[in-house]
Amino acid sequence: MNQKPIIGLMLGDVTGIGPEVAVKLLSDPLTHEKAKVLVVGDRRVLELGMADSKAQFAVNIVESADAADWSKPGIQMIDLKNVNPADIPRGQTSIESGRLVGETLKVMTDMAHAGKLDGVCFAPLNKGALNKGGWKYRDEHEMFAKWNDHEGYYGEVNLIKLFCTFRVTSHVSLRQAVDLVIPERIEGALRLAHEMMRGLGKTEPRIGVAALNPHNGEGGLFGTEEIEIIRPTLDRLRAENLPCEGPFPSDTVFLKARAGDFDAVVIMYHDQGQIATKLLGFSEGVTLTGGLKTLYTTPSHGTAYDIVGKGIADVGAMKRAFDVITDLAAAKKNR
Repeated sequence: MNQKPIIGLMLGDVTGIGPEVAVKLLSDPLTHEKAKVLVVGDRRVLELGMADSKAQFAVNIVESADAADWSKPGIQMIDLKNVNPADIPRGQTSIESGRLVGETLKVMTDMAHAGKLDGVCFAPLNKGALNKGGWKYRDEHEMFAKWNDHEGYYGEVNLIKLFCTFRVTSHVSLRQAVDLVIPERIEGALRLAHEMMRGLGKTEPRIGVAALNPHNGEGGLFGTEEIEIIRPTLDRLRAENLPCEGPFPSDTVFLKARAGDFDAVVIMYHDQGQIATKLLGFSEGVTLTGGLKTLYTTPSHGTAYDIVGKGIADVGAMKRAFDVITDLAAAKKNR
């Protein structure tokens, strides 16, 4: 018999719309049909989210995941008592809030390692605040990889309903990104794409690969990376029975994906894929940290300081992030 996964929900950075969209997610009965949801954070932040979203439900405070009583009405929550919203101005970056976001995610990661959570879903955070708050990583993905003692390739994955993107390079300058387009990273992204797409139910995923240079390099006129690095790597991987197509110019590969030719696109640098996914699916975009033993998902949009406290934040991406991690965790748990 299939068992519901236990998903830990983090309320996001208190300065942004995280508490609001987290509460809107919790208010939807469908959320609780697919998984057992354990909120980890500060009850005062949850109550702030209730005020923002004008939603109310019972909150059962428990000391641990083992103490949760899923038969009770309302939600189960571990109250860390570590964030006082009254002390942190909203609608702007807060170093202290960034520190506490990292602290909460570390607690949840440790719970996952102890077998108490099957995945961690978190509402939007601020990468700059996280870093300045003492978590000295380029982004949360690097932080998660460190916490998971991960060796080898891992990467940020972006999902919209039309297709997913997998990155050869991510949060580095464009100047650095070009130097990081190497066979090992291309292979890592492509293997991760196959693994993650199969986890999402695509038994034979169709994966396209973007070129680095304009017009696919125009036969070497605009750059030789396609000739010297990308195409030889893809030819070798195809010979090793790792299906993929490309490289394609980045101004056409997403048209093919939108038309249904590909389930996923391997991109060479951050904005090459983010522009396409945010244009085509901003309100549903999900970010996943792929390749680690712990599952993490979050909405692809940010903290939206301009609409904090107005009660108008769209919950679509938050729901999609929850659905994705629930599907992946359930498949892993019942494998």
